[in-house]
Amino acid sequence: MHGTSTDSDPVATADVAADVVKASVEGRSLRQIAWSRLKRDKLALAGGIVVVFLVLVAIFAPLIVGLLGHPPNEFHQEEIDPLFGTPKGSLGGMSSDFLFGVEPSNGRDVFSRVVYGARISLLVAFLAAVVAVFLGTIFGIIAGYFGGWVDSVISRVMDMLLAFPQLLFIISLVSVLPNDLLGLTGSGVRIAILVSVIGFFGWPYVGRIVRGQTLSLREKEYIEAARSLGAGRRYILFRELLPNLVAPITVYTTLMIPTNILTEAALSFLGAGVKPPTASWGQMLSKAVGTYEDDPMFMIIPGVAIFVTVLAFNLFGDGVRDALDPKGTR
Repeated sequence: MHGTSTDSDPVATADVAADVVKASVEGRSLRQIAWSRLKRDKLALAGGIVVVFLVLVAIFAPLIVGLLGHPPNEFHQEEIDPLFGTPKGSLGGMSSDFLFGVEPSNGRDVFSRVVYGARISLLVAFLAAVVAVFLGTIFGIIAGYFGGWVDSVISRVMDMLLAFPQLLFIISLVSVLPNDLLGLTGSGVRIAILVSVIGFFGWPYVGRIVRGQTLSLREKEYIEAARSLGAGRRYILFRELLPNLVAPITVYTTLMIPTNILTEAALSFLGAGVKPPTASWGQMLSKAVGTYEDDPMFMIIPGVAIFVTVLAFNLFGDGVRDALDPKGTR
């Protein structure tokens, strides 16, 4: 009696195995493949969790401070030693009422100011990245697709901006701007200037990557096919090329944000960031320079906040880059 099981039929067994493999391959999109790679990268996942946590902290800063802290600009002189001007108690005055202690001299809640400082750093970093990615994508794809004198002009502009002293320009610009500008006042003017200048001087980095990718993609068969079918330049640029540039743009954006955070912190440290009493991590570090010997925690806490934030974004960005790399094996 002949059996009907595929175990005795090598051909049938091979067909079943082929069907299973085919189904597993066909059932996974590029997004699913990237997500499966990212899930295997534990450091990237940890960085992503920290990034999400920091974004939530920035969004819900008033609620968090209302539950766990005090208003960020409220003075608490009773927490300051009147003789030395330093916080009472150990570790900068840390207690159940002041989780991260208080600032020297005035007694403001360090926890509240760190939480609100996250708002400034992430707001400037994200908005500057949006400006840089928008300009870099537009000019990069135009330079790469059209080539010739258009490419030469845009490339020389990018070279010029990359060589420009960005920090010195922002410091000089802030020193001559009025306190009121286009309906904005005080720190609002400073934030707008930081976003505009950091984004403007950051787009050449994105532009170079987009230009290089476009130079490669414009010679692909599907682009030639679109041209032969009569597709216009706008259609090719935004319907054929741009979707294939999303991966490198996404990767570079995740790696650009931590750089913007460091730039904002450096400018605030130098006095060219947001105006006091608006909380900023760089501004807190600048103030801590004169008191770090008596109250080192006032310098350590905002420094750790900057370090953790930048590290989380870098780990997540590296993981996204590996996940979206079509040649990757992880």
